[in-house]
Amino acid sequence: MSVRKLKPVTPGQRFRVVNGFDTITTDKPEKSLLAPKKRSGGRNNSGKMTMRYIGGGHKKRYRIIDFKRDKNGVPATVKTIEYDPNRTAFIALLAYADGEKRYIIAQNGLQVGQKIVSGDSVAPEVGNAMPLGKMPLGTTISCIELRPGQGAVMARSAGSFAQLMAKDGKYATVKLPSGETRLILLTCMATIGVVSNSDHQLLVSGKAGRTRWLGRRSRVRPVVMNPVDHPMGGGEGKSSGGHPRSRNGIPAKGFKTRSKTKASNKYILERRKK
Repeated sequence: MSVRKLKPVTPGQRFRVVNGFDTITTDKPEKSLLAPKKRSGGRNNSGKMTMRYIGGGHKKRYRIIDFKRDKNGVPATVKTIEYDPNRTAFIALLAYADGEKRYIIAQNGLQVGQKIVSGDSVAPEVGNAMPLGKMPLGTTISCIELRPGQGAVMARSAGSFAQLMAKDGKYATVKLPSGETRLILLTCMATIGVVSNSDHQLLVSGKAGRTRWLGRRSRVRPVVMNPVDHPMGGGEGKSSGGHPRSRNGIPAKGFKTRSKTKASNKYILERRKK
């Protein structure tokens, strides 16, 4: 993992920090694992804008990722480490012993030619996937399931990881990237290691146009809107805008929106840090 600071030959490159891409091994994706990706531009089926600040952006094709890691006991060889325009993490192309190819989220330290496997009785090494109940305590994990067979839903973005803290009965205690400590069933799968591209947080776009390339349009501050558009709009001159709140009137600073009767509350031992 490395980043590069560009020589400022244009104003847009003056503060630009780009990814070194030193771990990427190819720029040609596997054709059989590509799918078309349709963009709505924030409009619904009648052409009305329902989501603001979305539109434009470079054309992308979706990479079909294996989040379930359910090919148990079949060893696979890492063929390539690739860039994925749909996520912050890098992805790895696996070639299984039976000839099948799949993409997975790449972990830090995953090398081309490395053998990885998923299943109950595999070694707890980087890239291997196994149930939480079979892992040693203190293991650094990522790509965690919340329900058995669902596929990975937590700790999937660049540089994120969780830690296996304890096992008790049929539940494991896991400290998540947000700081939340939560109970997860021991039969849920997770991958050993930290998600790749941990330098993603150091990148600087350098200019507004680069954000437009990603499909994000410029956002208007609520304070400069009219009262009809936002609760914080209106006023003479540069007014402060009143209490910070959303367009729907929900307070922004410290207001709890999570339901007190939510079914999953009993599995959360410690809430995330504010």
